[in-house]
Amino acid sequence: MRRVPKVTALFWIIKVLTTALGESASDYLVHVVNPMIAVGFGAVGFGVALIWQLSIQRYIPWIYWFVVAMVAVFGTMAADVLHIGFGISYLNSTISFAVALVAVFSLWYAVEKTLSIHSIYTSRREIFYWIAVVTTFALGTSAGDMTASTMKLGYLTSGILFAVLIGAVAIAYRVTRTISVSTYRREYLDAVVAFWLAYILTRPLGASFADWMGKEPRFGGLGWGDGLVSVALTLIILSLIAYLARTRVDIEKAEPAF
Repeated sequence: MRRVPKVTALFWIIKVLTTALGESASDYLVHVVNPMIAVGFGAVGFGVALIWQLSIQRYIPWIYWFVVAMVAVFGTMAADVLHIGFGISYLNSTISFAVALVAVFSLWYAVEKTLSIHSIYTSRREIFYWIAVVTTFALGTSAGDMTASTMKLGYLTSGILFAVLIGAVAIAYRVTRTISVSTYRREYLDAVVAFWLAYILTRPLGASFADWMGKEPRFGGLGWGDGLVSVALTLIILSLIAYLARTRVDIEKAEPAF
């Protein structure tokens, strides 16, 4: 059985919502409790969720998305610790996480000869997958903070920027694939590359809009509060996951994709 869900429109919607939840929940927790304790709880929650996921050896919507949500919270905290705790600039942390992600993908491909999520039906491939996911969340967090703060674009403009970039990836994949098919060539943006580019970009997309909704107007936000935003996002995500669990529209049999 495959360990991850089928990629559908609902997959991307929940992915963006969980990234937004990770940003708002992380910011809320580090302000209401001691930051070190919050990071510790985030690490424990992520560890428990991941062990649970790896132990069942198949895709179950509730468990899978619980892991993704905990990755979002912990990944946000990890990126913030580098900046706030160690004084590393968002630019340097973004570059560092980008290099780390390239290393993860390189090792994954060297061992498994594929980066396709359609081939994740073994424990080793799933471990590589989750390492890549954690790294993409940390990279996306740093990139989003860099555009909003270092480049002074603000939360809303940053969100729009990353939405445009995701749209550009989708258009590039569709257009180049159409041209290549019509000319009998295979020179188009590979589906695996397009998926991972979009996966990385959805992190700062969701985080930027979460900050825009939750932060005070003096910081460029709407002032709804991180706590309220977190609760609202949680309810929406739970509703969508319940729909997936009932309809099973995101479950497909595993097949090798090399």
